[in-house]
Amino acid sequence: MLPKILKPFHINKSNLIRIGPKRDGGYVIDKRVLSKTKAIVTLGLNDDWSFEKEFIKKNRACKVYAYDHTVNNKYWIKRFKQDLVSFIKLKKLTPFKILDIFKYLDYLFFFSEKNTHFIKKIVANKKNSEEETIDRILGNLDNVILKVDIENDEYKVLGDIIKNNSKINLLIIEFHQVNKNFNKIKKFILNNNLKIIHLHANNFGGLDKKGMPTTLEATFLNQNKFKTENRRSKKEYPIKGLDYKNHRSKEEIKLKFYDRN
Repeated sequence: MLPKILKPFHINKSNLIRIGPKRDGGYVIDKRVLSKTKAIVTLGLNDDWSFEKEFIKKNRACKVYAYDHTVNNKYWIKRFKQDLVSFIKLKKLTPFKILDIFKYLDYLFFFSEKNTHFIKKIVANKKNSEEETIDRILGNLDNVILKVDIENDEYKVLGDIIKNNSKINLLIIEFHQVNKNFNKIKKFILNNNLKIIHLHANNFGGLDKKGMPTTLEATFLNQNKFKTENRRSKKEYPIKGLDYKNHRSKEEIKLKFYDRN
């Protein structure tokens, strides 16, 4: 069970669309942001830019700025060696998995010309050239989709997101260790103009001892830029046809909400 404050506000289902694959890496957004967005700022890239790839097919003018200090040459060499060993041991035989061995080529192709990957760590206070802050990233940008998946470091930068929310059309954020950090999430929700419109439990994390999902994928819409309603959604989560399992062999997590915050 989740507190009511996490329950999404009502959005017409016709406005909700999924961008990205029907697995981990796909997210539900409000389609009204498609034509209004000038840039996607991705904090935490790993080896998956499928969301960004599909989005810019729908909005060719949109640019992608990705930040991840862990995705460097050392990362790609290690990954290629592991994939090659798996292939030799006949563990990568499906077309998708075979193509995945050559992910680096797709990376080079996608992050060329207008799309850029910065090998920098996202921090609250920049101390050296290998770090960057949301303040500096969003400095000259506007009408942005901000996508955040930085493995618990999201809590260090919530204040910067609030400070810059006038520049954000839509926020996609993964909250980790939800129960432990609930007060931080609650404070974030109560102190900005971004309104929660969708929620999905990442089943990679499962449930904690209290039955609360350990990882939540949340979508927030800027209520100052797009018309929203003040009533809570009556939809069941996950939403059939929009939400899919992150981990295909694990059970999907159904979300239930208390009547109190």
